[in-house]
Amino acid sequence: MIRVKGHLLVKLSICALSLSSCASLKKGNANKKAATTPAAANNNRIQFIDGIATSRPPRNNTSHYNSKDVSISKNITRGSANLENAQSWQFKYAQLLDVPVEEVLNQKLYGFIDEWYGTPYRLGGKTRDGIDCSGFVNTLMNTVFQLGLSGNSTDLFSQVKRLKPHDLHEGDLVFFRIHHKRISHVGIYLENDKFVHASTSAGVMISDLKEPYWKRYFAGGGRL
Repeated sequence: MIRVKGHLLVKLSICALSLSSCASLKKGNANKKAATTPAAANNNRIQFIDGIATSRPPRNNTSHYNSKDVSISKNITRGSANLENAQSWQFKYAQLLDVPVEEVLNQKLYGFIDEWYGTPYRLGGKTRDGIDCSGFVNTLMNTVFQLGLSGNSTDLFSQVKRLKPHDLHEGDLVFFRIHHKRISHVGIYLENDKFVHASTSAGVMISDLKEPYWKRYFAGGGRL
């Protein structure tokens, strides 16, 4: 009887050990699963983060921005090229007119002015030896703008369509009454309130309508 009880105790002990080992195995498996779950989650997160990292603008958008940058660069380069290709006469008259070099474009007009610049004043004159204001205006307008003009400043004033100062453009005429009630002087408007004319004091030159002297005697502008 004692021997049977001993056997039973041994068997019960073996079963208990088996059950405890199964429990420990299950616990171990559970721990393994718990340990692998965060790793999987981490893997998922890494993939998810990678997904965000790779979700950049499409190539066509990138090319759009790049093309925009290129177009700006082209504009800058184009402007620089215009400045680099400008000729000496453009720099000269840009300085005299106080305007950007790129705005001085009428080579025929400024070439004519350059040839005549400094020609002395002579009443009734029409040559490089001496010329008066109306003679210079008629010669320039006929040569540069192909207009068959003639007559003195008073005659020219009667032929033009009157303009206000802010409506003047290159090639328009500007008139003055200097110590007279009638028109006694004429010039050709250029740009930025500047005009070219044959003055009695310095011959062919460029002056400014805003100068007190010319502002005082200014009679108006006109277009042929």
